[in-house]
Amino acid sequence: MIKDVLYSIGLSGFYFDDQRAIKAGAREDGFAYRGVPLTEGYEAIRQKGESISIIFILEDDQIAYGDCTAIQYSGAGGRDPLFKTSEWLQILEQHVFPFLLKDEWKSFKDLCVKIDNFKINDHKLHTAVRYGISQAILDVFSKHYRKTMTEIIREEYNLNFDIKRIPIFAQSGDDRYISVDKMILKRVDVLPHGLINNVETKLGWRGEKLIEYLGWLKERVRILGEEGYLPIFHIDVYGTIGIAFNYNIDEIVEYLARLEKISFPHKLRIEGPVDLENREKQIEFLSKLRKELKGRGLGVEIVADEWCNSLEDIRDFIKAEAVDMIQIKTPVLGSIHNSIEAALYCKGHNIGTYIGGSCNETDRSAQVSVHIGLAVQADQILAKPGMGVDEGLMIVNNEMNRTLQILRRKGLVKSV
Repeated sequence: MIKDVLYSIGLSGFYFDDQRAIKAGAREDGFAYRGVPLTEGYEAIRQKGESISIIFILEDDQIAYGDCTAIQYSGAGGRDPLFKTSEWLQILEQHVFPFLLKDEWKSFKDLCVKIDNFKINDHKLHTAVRYGISQAILDVFSKHYRKTMTEIIREEYNLNFDIKRIPIFAQSGDDRYISVDKMILKRVDVLPHGLINNVETKLGWRGEKLIEYLGWLKERVRILGEEGYLPIFHIDVYGTIGIAFNYNIDEIVEYLARLEKISFPHKLRIEGPVDLENREKQIEFLSKLRKELKGRGLGVEIVADEWCNSLEDIRDFIKAEAVDMIQIKTPVLGSIHNSIEAALYCKGHNIGTYIGGSCNETDRSAQVSVHIGLAVQADQILAKPGMGVDEGLMIVNNEMNRTLQILRRKGLVKSV
């Protein structure tokens, strides 16, 4: 099926940030941060993002490719360390490419599983490498069979969901006011993310800064939106609520109830209300928190991100009834077949399915994620990469619309 494999070094859509240093109070200096990194592998608290494109040449000279890329907060939350392209080029050439060239290309999923389990000296490949290679593998099957990647996934997993457009979730970065205006003007389905990653400067020691922001957000939608436009409010707080309220569940519940009241009539999702820097403790705390919220009849939804680093992690969060929605952070799960199976597991247990990822991905990984989202009919997908809103939204929206029109022409979509 393939006759050669190449690579090219590239940039990603944002930067690598040392989350531990930022949460510890690293001061901003323009677009950079002052201070010493706290996470192993970092040379600065903020440094450029990198990527590697894996390029397959098919036997008929068609080109297929995918991008190896890692998340902004690499090395945090139990995830793989910082992805440095220079450390992987020789490994790709000497070990990975020869394996891919000699292996039989019979099944997209089977080959992805092999790459996910491929080891060198008893160590798996970095999740970023597995992620990029699996994207390229999917594209090879798409090119070979002359079908969209959405169709390849659906056929491989015997999926028969009705295909329709899925909601897009845009993220603001630190520019959380101007970015919201952009989102409203383009009628984004879910917004704004908010990047509430510091208690003192963004949440407030009693949560007052986020309260003020949500009030402003609702009013801004009313002013710039139109009748009937009611986006979901999805705020990522990076564990800061737990810090501010000293992990007191009663106080956190009271605070979330207040946030929900302020947000009404918009549905409210809170991502990462606490981060206990331990998988088991995280699951236990979120399970108790969610039980209290449901017991109070509150509708605010808890979204898990940190410590959901594998398919098994995601299953364990769901079994413990710890979440309403899971961010399936595609680069963190390695080969994309894991993201597909995680999404299907969420749907099978009535848990919100969010095909997420990172601002630090690439245009290519974002396009492939769209096909995952469409194939499994996720509840929402992240507009990525970057933090400028417009660029990531354009990439995801346009890839989705193109694919829907193609599938409609084939009779696989009833309406667009």
